[in-house]
Amino acid sequence: MHPLHSMGRTLLSLGRGLAVTTLAFTAACATTSTVKSTPVAAAPEAPVPVQVEAPPAPPPAPADSPAAKARERFAEAVAAFDAGDYARAEEGFQEVLHRAPQSLNAQFNLGVIAERQGRLAEAQAAYEKVRFLDQGHVPTLLNLGRLYRMQGKFADAIALYEAGLKTPGRDMEPSLLNNLSVAYRLAGKLPQAEASARRVLSRHPDDAEAYKNLALVYYEQGRYRLAETVLVNARKLAEKDPGIPNNLGMVYLKLEDRPRALAQFQKAVSLDERFAPGYVNLGALALAWRDYAGAERAFTKAVELEPESHEAWLSYAYALDGQKGRDAKKGLLAGEAFEKVLALRADSPEALCGAGWAYAVDRAGWDKAEGFLQRCQAAATTSAQDKQMIAAKLQGIAAMRKSSAPAAPAEDGSSSPSAVGGSGALQGGSPGEQAAPEGTPAQDAAPAAQTEGSESPAEAPKAE
Repeated sequence: MHPLHSMGRTLLSLGRGLAVTTLAFTAACATTSTVKSTPVAAAPEAPVPVQVEAPPAPPPAPADSPAAKARERFAEAVAAFDAGDYARAEEGFQEVLHRAPQSLNAQFNLGVIAERQGRLAEAQAAYEKVRFLDQGHVPTLLNLGRLYRMQGKFADAIALYEAGLKTPGRDMEPSLLNNLSVAYRLAGKLPQAEASARRVLSRHPDDAEAYKNLALVYYEQGRYRLAETVLVNARKLAEKDPGIPNNLGMVYLKLEDRPRALAQFQKAVSLDERFAPGYVNLGALALAWRDYAGAERAFTKAVELEPESHEAWLSYAYALDGQKGRDAKKGLLAGEAFEKVLALRADSPEALCGAGWAYAVDRAGWDKAEGFLQRCQAAATTSAQDKQMIAAKLQGIAAMRKSSAPAAPAEDGSSSPSAVGGSGALQGGSPGEQAAPEGTPAQDAAPAAQTEGSESPAEAPKAE
C-alpha cells in the first residue's frame, strides 16, 4: 500500500470544517463539521491519497505497446505527485486516461490532485466519474463522502456509504462503517452512529477509529466520563494518533478542567506538528484567555496548514482584531483576514461585519470600513442595536474625515470595534470530520453576537 494511503487523521474529522472560532474535534473518519458553540470545532480530514496501482497490461505486453506505455506514464505521474509537482502529475494521469480510458486509479488520482489544490467541484466530478465506472471503489466512496459532508450534505454521504456497504464483500468494510458513523453523527442520528461504530468493533475489536467515533457519540450525548474512558482505550491502540489527545482535550474542557485540556492539545501537536485541529484548539483557548498574541501564533500555523479553511481564517482574524487597540496595524491585518474569509465564504456575516469594524480602527482603512459597515448594516442578520452602533461609527468616521483628526484608540487597550454584526453565531467544527476520515462533536447553542467594544469571540477546540 502506498505510504500516503491513510484514512484521515485530522478531523475536526472538520468534521464540518470544525475549525472556526470554536474548538475542534477529530473523529475517526473523515468529516468537516461546523459547530456553533464554545468548545467544539472540527477539522477537515485528509483525503485518501493517490492510488499507485497502474492500469493492467494484458499479457503479453511488449515494451512499446499502448498498455505498457500507459503503465510507464502512470508510474511517472505517481512519482511527480510524491514530489509535489501536481501539474506534471495531472498531465501524466490525463495521458494515462487517453491511453486507457477505463483506468479507475488514474481518474481517481485526478480527483485527489484537484482536491489538494482546492478545486473541490472538479475533485467531486472526478470521483463521481470513478463511481459511475465502479460503484464499490472504496477510496472514491471515502473521498466523495467526505466532500459531501464538508458541504453539509449528510444525507447524501449516508446514502453513498450505505450503497457501498451493499457491494458484495463490503458489508463489513471498516472504513465505510466508520465514515457512516461520522455521517450519522453529524446528521444528528446518534443511535445509528453508535450502531455503526459497534459494527466495526464486533469484527475488529482493535479498530481505534471506531473507538474514536464511539467516544464522539458519547461526547454529544453529554456522557463525558464515558467518552474519556473510550478515548483512553483508543490511545492504547494508537499512541501516535494526535486526534485522540485532541479529543480528550475537548472532553476535559467540558469537565471544566482547562489545564488538562491544554496539556492534551499540546500533546496533539507534539505528536504531529502539522495537526491543524490542535493549533485551532490552542488558539481557541488563547482567545478565551484574551491572549491575543498567543492566539495569533496558533492560528497563523492553522491557516498555513489549512489555507482553504474559512473557519481557520476567521479565528485568525479575531486574534488580530483583539490586538488592534494597541496596534492599529493589527486591525488592518484583521480586516485583510476577514476579507480572506469572505473570499472563501461570501455569505459569512461575521467576516463582513468584522472587516468593517477592523478597518475602522485606522484612517488607512476608512474607505473599506465604510463599505463593509454599510453592507453589515443592511444585512438581515444585523440587530437593531448593532445597526445603531454602525450608524454612529459611520458618522464618526465622516466627522473625523472633515476634521482630519486621527482615529481614537480603544480606552482599555483591547480591540474596540470588534463587533461581528449581530449574526449571533460563530462557526465552529465538530468531530468526525473528520471528518477525515475524522470527526468533531457539534453543539447547537451559538454564542451571542459581538458588539463594539466587546472582546473577540473565543475559538472552540477542534476534535478529531
